Amino acid sequence: MTSGDDRFARAIACVDAANTLDPNREEVDGRSRPKELLYAERLTAMLARFAPDGSETLKVAARCQHVERWTIPRSDYPLTRAGYEQWRARLRDFHAERAGAIMLEVGYDAATIARVGALIRKERLKVDAEAQALEDVVALVFMESYLGDFVARHAGYDEAKLVDILRKTWAKMSARGQEAALALDVPPALRALIQQALASA
Repeated sequence: MTSGDDRFARAIACVDAANTLDPNREEVDGRSRPKELLYAERLTAMLARFAPDGSETLKVAARCQHVERWTIPRSDYPLTRAGYEQWRARLRDFHAERAGAIMLEVGYDAATIARVGALIRKERLKVDAEAQALEDVVALVFMESYLGDFVARHAGYDEAKLVDILRKTWAKMSARGQEAALALDVPPALRALIQQALASA
C-alpha cells in the first residue's frame, strides 16, 4: 500500500513532470525554465511562507493551480470580456480535472480528490479558509513575481487602470493576505501602485 508521504511526493512529481513540457519559457537567474513549472514552484514556496501549517490537500491544490495551462490558450476564446470569463471557467475545471486524474493515479481517495478540485476552483471564497489561503497565495505570487512584467506589458494603460486591476485583486484577499502583500519586497514603483490600490479599496 502506498504511504501518505509517498503518495504526496508522487503527486507533486507527476504535476512537475507535466509542467516541464510547457513550451513557454521564463528566464530566471540566467536559466530558461518552463513557465508553469516555475509558477507552481513559486506558489509552493509562497504557501510555505504564508501558511506553513497548510494541509496536504492545500499543498496539492497550490501545485496544480496551473497544471498544463498552456494546452488551453486564451486565443481559443473570443477576445471579449465574456470570452475571457469562459476561458477562465474552462481553465478552473480543466486544472481540477487534471489534478484529480493525477491524484487518482497515485492512490488518493475520491473525497480528497474532490476537496482539491474545490480548492482549485476557489469554491466558497471568503468562507472556506483554505480556498481563501490559496487565493491569497496566488495574489501574493502575482505581486511579488509578475506585477513588474505586467506593468511593463501594459505600459499603454494609464495608472488608474493598473490601480483598478490591483484593487480588484486586493478585494479578493483576506486581511491577513493584504498584510502580507504590504510586507513584500518589491520595487518602490510597484509598492506605490499597491498602496494606491489599498487606498481606493
